[in-house]
Amino acid sequence: MKKNAFFIFFAIFFVIISFMIIFHKTKQKDNELVFWTLQMRDFAPYIEKVIADFEAQNPDIKIKWIDIPFSEGEKRTLAAILSNNPPDLINLNPDFSALLAQKGTLYEINENSLNQFSPQIISNLKIEGKNYLIPWYATSAITFINSNKGLNSTPRTYNDILTYCNTTTQKSIMMFNFSENDSMLKLLNKYGIAKKEEINSLQSISLFKSLQKAYTTGCFPKDSINQTHREALEKFIAEETSVFEGGANFLNLIKENSPKTYSKIKITTQLTGSTGKYHFSVMNFVIPVKSSKQQEALSFALFLTNKENQLELGKITNVLATNQEALQDKFYTQSSTKDLQTQARIQSAKQLKKIQPIPFYQNRKELINLINNATQQILLNQDSVENILNKLKDDWAKL
Repeated sequence: MKKNAFFIFFAIFFVIISFMIIFHKTKQKDNELVFWTLQMRDFAPYIEKVIADFEAQNPDIKIKWIDIPFSEGEKRTLAAILSNNPPDLINLNPDFSALLAQKGTLYEINENSLNQFSPQIISNLKIEGKNYLIPWYATSAITFINSNKGLNSTPRTYNDILTYCNTTTQKSIMMFNFSENDSMLKLLNKYGIAKKEEINSLQSISLFKSLQKAYTTGCFPKDSINQTHREALEKFIAEETSVFEGGANFLNLIKENSPKTYSKIKITTQLTGSTGKYHFSVMNFVIPVKSSKQQEALSFALFLTNKENQLELGKITNVLATNQEALQDKFYTQSSTKDLQTQARIQSAKQLKKIQPIPFYQNRKELINLINNATQQILLNQDSVENILNKLKDDWAKL
């Protein structure tokens, strides 16, 4: 009897201990907030410090940070979103975020929660009038000019470039990447050409004819039709072109690869169209609708993007803050030096006050392909501009 009682006692004790262990593990898991970033491992000390600060202020929450290679971001996010246990906060780009929102997989955020951000940026990130995206950091391209290449004035608009092309025998003024991602979509948007009804308008026809003429006469290098930003940068570094448009972060690359070219650079505003407004790029956070910690994820995202953390990120990465208080800091507004990178950062930050929103397109990738293909046909003079744009309008309507 004593032996049986001992075994019964031991069995009950074992069950109780096992239950306590399981409960403890579950409790730990319940307190864990899973946070994904895209290729931010190089900035691990910064992110780990932000996580430590947040956990100190919120002892009931533990952050599990996972950094994903950029090339795998969309694939792994899609798989996670479709599961019943997705990450709680994910770093993505707006295009893929919009696709996920369209499918009803993202948590809708009350606009009052986003008051700390630049209103212009928040307005640009709305998807069918709703907020799903929390902006993290931004970039806004500026224009680099080789001051020794003979430009008789500083171009401010694409029309300035096109006009200069018509009055000079100089070749390869600028390498515009006609087929790279959404370059043409952004260019058209700067001219207020954003709907299928406008794509074959007189303004659009005139713009495309000007681009065709500039390409035919050699103002844009012939390989502009199929090359990327990387090749455009290489041509500028080699001083084969006079003008390059890109983010302030490219200055480091130019300085490292060609101090001689770097010494000749003059900074000016991003080239604009008839609207006079600028485009920008942003990386954001989203919260899956299946997350069990939506409010905690939102709190952590807002902590990551407060003034102090945004300024620190800007100083170590040379990106732009999205927090409006951070953007008003002297780091983004004042300069006591002629340092090119400081000038570039201040100019880029100014442009965020005057940005041209790009409409939300349900079939954005397909539309970009249509526009880029039509642009190639126009540049290569495969048919009249009018016929190509009329067909583009019809194809757009079928999407």
